[in-house]
Amino acid sequence: DHSNTFAWSYADMPGIDPNIVVHNIVTIPEAKPIKQKLWKMHPHISLLVKEELQHLLLVSFILPIDYPQWISNIIPITKVTGGLHICMDFHDLNLACPKDDFPLPGIDQLVDLTTGHEMLSLMDGFS
Repeated sequence: DHSNTFAWSYADMPGIDPNIVVHNIVTIPEAKPIKQKLWKMHPHISLLVKEELQHLLLVSFILPIDYPQWISNIIPITKVTGGLHICMDFHDLNLACPKDDFPLPGIDQLVDLTTGHEMLSLMDGFS
């Protein structure tokens, strides 16, 4: 078990400057905040979402805010294992963010970069 290899919250990283782990989302000044209409969920899925959010709050992976200007819908994705992966619909927020001044590689370039490597590793929150 290597669960102590990774930091699960900011408290697990003493001495790290908060400016490294905390960020703000910059939006275009004239962008009007959008609060998406809440999507309905099956009660069972809603319970799983609530449990996952409680877990993410417990380990400080997410933090509550009192007065959100932007509200995006949660998109619950059922994992093969039966668990739940929480995604967000940030489409409206993404449209309000300034475009990057540098090009990001396309998927074909990313796939080409994996050539010759024996292993590929991907990470996300708690999968």
